[in-house]
Amino acid sequence: MNISILYDNMAREGYRADWGFSCLIDESLLFDTGRDLNILLHNMNSLGVDFSKIKRVVLSHQHRDHVGGIGILEKLGEVEVFLPSSISKPLKKSIERFEGIRVVEVSEPQDITDDVMTLGELGTRIKEQSIVVQTEKGNSLICGCAHPGLEVIMDNALEYGPLYGVIGGFHDFDRLLALEYSRLIVPCHCTSKKEEIRTLYKLTSKECAVGKVIEI
Repeated sequence: MNISILYDNMAREGYRADWGFSCLIDESLLFDTGRDLNILLHNMNSLGVDFSKIKRVVLSHQHRDHVGGIGILEKLGEVEVFLPSSISKPLKKSIERFEGIRVVEVSEPQDITDDVMTLGELGTRIKEQSIVVQTEKGNSLICGCAHPGLEVIMDNALEYGPLYGVIGGFHDFDRLLALEYSRLIVPCHCTSKKEEIRTLYKLTSKECAVGKVIEI
């Protein structure tokens, strides 16, 4: 299974970087939408994304740099959108106005597909959902900004098995030894200690940049 980075602060040649995050999981699940729809569309088109294959959209939390490109729904047709139940009514209504959209509000852990599950809403001041992707290599955690704390999110994910990979925005996470058992570490977007992670985990950490396709 592949994770394609569609939106990030860093970008490979031919793609556009911007503050925010979005990735595509195995061609059919879009996780977050970045900050700007035009940038998201540019990157998706540059990567050759087949919009017709996307059947589900998961939004981690309501910050603009993760939901600003929600207008992408207009190009996706009939899809399920998994929202944290704490998301604001105006945003929920703006999503429901798109034709063919089925909104699923998430508060507790639940399956999204046979091999993808949401950990449900975590956190207090800023509630956020992260997802676990199951592959032959093991489970991989994908998070948007890790506002509840990456270690908290990892502890919840570990209830479903060891973590092969940890991918996404780690925010201010600094207990870096908690990552030592993961075989794939991809710090993206808002991660404040990218260089420290890369130095500590030279063999298992990978670059995050728009246009990067990560095998999990």
